[in-house]
Amino acid sequence: MSLLSSSLASFRRPLYLWNLMIRDSTNNGFFTQTLNIYSSMAHSGVHGNNLTYPLLLKACANLASIQHGIVLHGHVLKLGFQADAFVQTGLVDMYSKCSRVESARLVFDEMPQRSVVSWNAMVSAYTRVSSMDQAFSLLKEMWVLGFEPTASTFVSILSGYSNLDTFKFRLQGVSIHGCLIKLGIVHTEVSLANSLMAMYAQFCAMDEARKVFDLMDEKSIISWTTMIGGYVKIGRAAEAFGLFNKMQRQSVGIDFVVFLNLISGCIQVGELLLASSVHSLVLKCGCDEVDSVENLIITLYAKCGNLTFARRIFDLIIEKSMLSWTSMIAGYAHSGHPSEALDLFRRMVKTDIRPNGATLATVLSACADLGSLSTGQEIEEYVFISGLESDQQVQTSLIHMYSKCGNIKKAREVFEKVTDKDLTVWTSMINSYAIHGMGNEAITLFHKMTTEEGIIPDAIVYTSVLLACSHSGLVEDGLKYFKSMQQDFRIAPTVEHCTCLIDLLGRVGQLNLALDAIQGMPLAVQAQAWGSLLSACRIHGNVELGELATVKLLETSPGSSGSYVLMSNLYTSLGKWKEAHMMRNLIDGKGLVKECGWSQVEVSGSHDALAAGN
Repeated sequence: MSLLSSSLASFRRPLYLWNLMIRDSTNNGFFTQTLNIYSSMAHSGVHGNNLTYPLLLKACANLASIQHGIVLHGHVLKLGFQADAFVQTGLVDMYSKCSRVESARLVFDEMPQRSVVSWNAMVSAYTRVSSMDQAFSLLKEMWVLGFEPTASTFVSILSGYSNLDTFKFRLQGVSIHGCLIKLGIVHTEVSLANSLMAMYAQFCAMDEARKVFDLMDEKSIISWTTMIGGYVKIGRAAEAFGLFNKMQRQSVGIDFVVFLNLISGCIQVGELLLASSVHSLVLKCGCDEVDSVENLIITLYAKCGNLTFARRIFDLIIEKSMLSWTSMIAGYAHSGHPSEALDLFRRMVKTDIRPNGATLATVLSACADLGSLSTGQEIEEYVFISGLESDQQVQTSLIHMYSKCGNIKKAREVFEKVTDKDLTVWTSMINSYAIHGMGNEAITLFHKMTTEEGIIPDAIVYTSVLLACSHSGLVEDGLKYFKSMQQDFRIAPTVEHCTCLIDLLGRVGQLNLALDAIQGMPLAVQAQAWGSLLSACRIHGNVELGELATVKLLETSPGSSGSYVLMSNLYTSLGKWKEAHMMRNLIDGKGLVKECGWSQVEVSGSHDALAAGN
């Protein structure tokens, strides 16, 4: 050996220096660099030890690199570190974060000695894939074997409920809360209390979440955000804003997540003054340039009916993202301006931004509202060009578009091509049959969905079923489904359900039965139901009941001209010209304005709107 080679060999870097480099790289988040350092170390002939491999496995876990992880597992076995608790725990964590739960469990089961950290890693592996029954079972086993769970154990389990909302899992969550109270750690560990509140928020149990929040010794920004977001989720925007005011009084720092929740609350309320106040606060705190906040503000102003402000914010965005375009297009589409939505979409496709499924679904909805079959077919061609023909959101909108444009056959063709149909797809097709008066087809499809496919219906699909029964005069079926949704699925009737029921009874002349049904409804629902009954009275010429319905409507909506017009039309249909004229005079005398009826026609690709006057 030459003198130079001998000198280089004597200066070979020792293992502890390699470990220091690997540790610093991993702790600083340079995970790819960590693996490169290990590669250099291996090529230099230095083998790792029980301090090296946990760090390397952590790097693989954060990179979700199963290939490197398997190679390292092989090195661990070759060097005989498979009995080391730290190395084994690192392997469990690595396999878990690489979505290989079965492999994680095999390593865990072979561990000769387990620590609380090992148990936590395996529990976390199950919760990461929402296998809550296994996680819960492991928690009980851990406790029986004398390993007392830590706050980290419970944080892992509670985080697993983030995408679950069944009653069974809620009971599990409540029992975990009981364990935490028994251990006396629920209010002293901020991260644990936050996870508990998030779990209750997921199950819409905000009163329980508030109890946890109020008893916390210390609150973080996440604590406040979780509660505000939870209130917004269940439609209690007023309480969300009340909590935000309290948060400001306590000088808690505000981040963009708080504003996302507040803006969502404003969208629910739909008040322009409140929207402007929140927007001002966003500007003051410098969160207005956050992409998600900007897009939500566009949606907010559109929801509040101020499309001018929405468009102004959109135009001020220098680098518009796909979400920015989609927000503004949706703002037009959902505010009754389908032509403007389509014009903006045409501008979008001329840029470098490519629309996603949500964008195209919104544009198809605009085509449906416009009743433009030719434009809808153009968009469908674009869907195929973009490779989004299998996107269920797009497929659902195509079904809706074709049915609204009068082509129920094409709507069914699209429906049949959908694989793994979810509830939304089934609902769209059932609703399509409903609006075309094909009640039997709608009921047959609903029966197939619930019995053959085992899909649990929700309130929205029941609205479509009741609408189908109403438009087809299927009284017995309608009454059966109205009872079934309450008794079999515990779905409380909404305003839409009740108006469909009254419309159904009214269409077949069961006016007294419709009256009994209305009087048994909550007061908040009755207002719209009386309108359906008044329309039925006009069809069947029942003046006495029509007058009662008019009185009730004027009590709840005195500023609406629609009730006067309906009653006037009823009088006119029966030749009671004097009474009809009196009703028309009342509209003028009260300064009410009768809304015009609108029709749209498509001629040579252009759309013209026609207004019907008084």
